Amino acid sequence: MKIESILLAVTQVFTFKKTKGLTTATGAFFQREQRLYLITNHHVVQDLDSGHEPDRLEIDLHTNLNNIAETVRYSIPLYDDQGGPLWLKTTDSSGLVDIVAILIEAENFPPNTQYQAFGMENLVENMEDIEIGTSVRVVGHPLGFADCLHHLPVMRHAIIASSFSLRFQGYGYFLTDSLLHRGASGSPVVMRTTELISGREDFPWMLLGIHAGRIDMEHRDEKEDERLNLFNTWYADVLRTLTAKN
Repeated sequence: MKIESILLAVTQVFTFKKTKGLTTATGAFFQREQRLYLITNHHVVQDLDSGHEPDRLEIDLHTNLNNIAETVRYSIPLYDDQGGPLWLKTTDSSGLVDIVAILIEAENFPPNTQYQAFGMENLVENMEDIEIGTSVRVVGHPLGFADCLHHLPVMRHAIIASSFSLRFQGYGYFLTDSLLHRGASGSPVVMRTTELISGREDFPWMLLGIHAGRIDMEHRDEKEDERLNLFNTWYADVLRTLTAKN
């Protein structure tokens, strides 16, 4: 049984405050050298405006490629014993970047854990190579939706709706035009490539960004005007900074 590699690079994220379940979101695995990270939005791990402050995450891990329905739940703490955050964050000229990287001790994974991970070779080298209107995919768990038997994400279609080489309004993101929902926060926005990426024939995906949320007009008339259905996606090139070894 062949499982598409992109599906094993994305996982559903469950947030908890002690034993109380809070929200669901999406995360992606990213590997740099021997270090494995879970990538998601900053607002998934902390959103002070809404009072969302989980202390741990849980994700599902696959343990048998011959029976993809076999999974185990894995817990990831968000704070150390002194109360310091365990996620890596950064800012740019416009403020806080809505992406975090959480270092995962992969050696503590259950035996036979099966996963895929994006790497440095999957990041875009030249922004001008990506045009507005380019067809992309968003892989995640909208409204917590998934193949609940096999614990796999779903893929939605989108197009790039703003100039990719110009950061929209000066922020660290570009826009996509799609139909997306809560729970998709942290979803990787990817483009399939026919080019050989650093020898990874089994993982032909470019990681363009991490989906964060909806963009709308501040003064839209909710009775007269439909939502724009435009969304902001933070550029994945920030992972070069976030995952650089200190």
